[in-house]
Amino acid sequence: MQGTNTPQHSTGEVAGPAGSVPGDLRPEHPPQTPVTALAELIGARVQWVAGTAATAATAESAGDAPISVTGVELRAQSIEPGDLFAALPGARAHGAEFAASALERGAVAVLTDPAGMATLAALAPATALPVLVHPDPRSVLGEVSATVYGRPADRLQVIGITGTSGKTTTAYLVEAGLTASGRRAGLVGTIETRIEGRRVPSALTTPEAPQLHALFAVMLERGLDTVVMEVSSHALSLGRVDGTDFAIGAFTNLSQDHLDFHDGLDDYFAAKSRLFARDSTVRARRAVVCVDDEWGSRMAEIAAAAVPPESTAAVLPESAAAVLPESAAAVLPESAAAVLPESAAAVPPESAAEAPPTTVSITTGGADWTASEVVAAEDGSQRFIAHGPTGSLPVALRLPGHYNVANALLALATLAAAGVDPERAAAGIGSVDVPGRVQRVDRGQDFLAVVDYAHKPAALEAVIATLRGQSAGRLAVVVGAGGDRDQGKRPMMGEVSARGADLVIITDDNPRSEDPAAIRAAVREGALGVPEAARAEVREFADRAEAIADAVRWAEPGDMVLVAGKGHEIGQEINGVKHPFDDREVLAAAIDAVGRSDEGQVR
Repeated sequence: MQGTNTPQHSTGEVAGPAGSVPGDLRPEHPPQTPVTALAELIGARVQWVAGTAATAATAESAGDAPISVTGVELRAQSIEPGDLFAALPGARAHGAEFAASALERGAVAVLTDPAGMATLAALAPATALPVLVHPDPRSVLGEVSATVYGRPADRLQVIGITGTSGKTTTAYLVEAGLTASGRRAGLVGTIETRIEGRRVPSALTTPEAPQLHALFAVMLERGLDTVVMEVSSHALSLGRVDGTDFAIGAFTNLSQDHLDFHDGLDDYFAAKSRLFARDSTVRARRAVVCVDDEWGSRMAEIAAAAVPPESTAAVLPESAAAVLPESAAAVLPESAAAVLPESAAAVPPESAAEAPPTTVSITTGGADWTASEVVAAEDGSQRFIAHGPTGSLPVALRLPGHYNVANALLALATLAAAGVDPERAAAGIGSVDVPGRVQRVDRGQDFLAVVDYAHKPAALEAVIATLRGQSAGRLAVVVGAGGDRDQGKRPMMGEVSARGADLVIITDDNPRSEDPAAIRAAVREGALGVPEAARAEVREFADRAEAIADAVRWAEPGDMVLVAGKGHEIGQEINGVKHPFDDREVLAAAIDAVGRSDEGQVR
């Protein structure tokens, strides 16, 4: 894509045309950061590209005139005047190839590698151009971005949630608990970014470092005191969260996903562990870990080993001001003097203290937080008793599924680590619905219709088990697999569906650049690998809308239809084009069509 520094791998789904990016938010009053200070920070050489009216010698002497930047951007088409353009090597092109466009838009300096510098040397900018040359510019982009925007994360209580499944739901639950306690909270995640109620579509589970730190700065300017964010393995591996001071890190679980990017589950786990490991530059000061699987137990051990021996939960700073590291000092503009809004007084000092990890479990009795007396209602809502270090309390949850009890318990423990009163936290959690997560589509029909984002085998298996637990009716599952992603899980998606459903309808998900038929064939192979006696009926439709309609036509009173894989997404990516497609809308239309065909009477 022209004008883009595209990293070799990305994650998440973009709503809208393929490759488009939502309008980024920038702080109104960014500080001015000298290029020389950035060079010193990251150990880069400053080289100069002569302007059209300058010789190489006069370009070198331009170093005497200080040049400062007020923003960072790695997409040439999004450069604003005063920006540092991060020209990184990409999968298909080097960012330096788009430097001329960046300069036209107002970039005043460039960060790149030696190969990029060689490309830049051929430019003829209007004025001498300072170039920060670093052998691995991506590895320092997070620190550069944090510094350029005044290290805003140091002035916020940042809560990071990682794991394979449950990140989005847990983040929504934590945000609700924060809001119920009076915090001014922001949310950064797969579905959206929220700032004081304003919703911004998310292109990635975790934004690139320049966008993330700009976002933190905007949140700070608007008076927010706490941010909860999903942290993907890609973000941890590619440095997207570098420069972020995490007060709390939470871990949900781990199962197969993203093995197109990671070299096996151990490598995938190692990426997640950056949020908790002793030698990590982004290690959270407090850890909350669900230990319901072996990976969670291992993560708790890593988090425990990272806590300095002399640290105890009882050794706390005297005031909430101590939550702010010294590095937060004078880098922020004067406009951020309101930087700590009054609500920040509610951010407790204990969030800055080193402490052993808090453990959470709904299956074992030895964790710090456990659940009992789980009761599910016919509408899928649940109630349970949460048991924590300070006592027990009843919790109501609108979300169905045993795994959502685990998500809610993890959210409660995370909120407690953040200093939120458990009763207020529970009140907030009880009000949450999550878009595209076991989301019901009700058009007055006499069967259950649900859309869910489950695009991993373990997540799909959990949703199927949840629906089976709610009703004795038959179950149809509409399922596919994404293109240009982990191919190993495709037959697993088919197998899980065929074992758990009565009807499996294989269809296209987001084929992206791959042959859709080949993807469907891999899913079908897994489904047909289930012994016939235990296997659902298997059908196949290339057209996703037709597949959904077929499931609806099949359903009888008391049955269930699950449309899996895309959840909240509002587009289907095929050959580089994102076509409008929302499973929830298509499912609703199919139900309405059945009602009309029955002479206006919905079955």
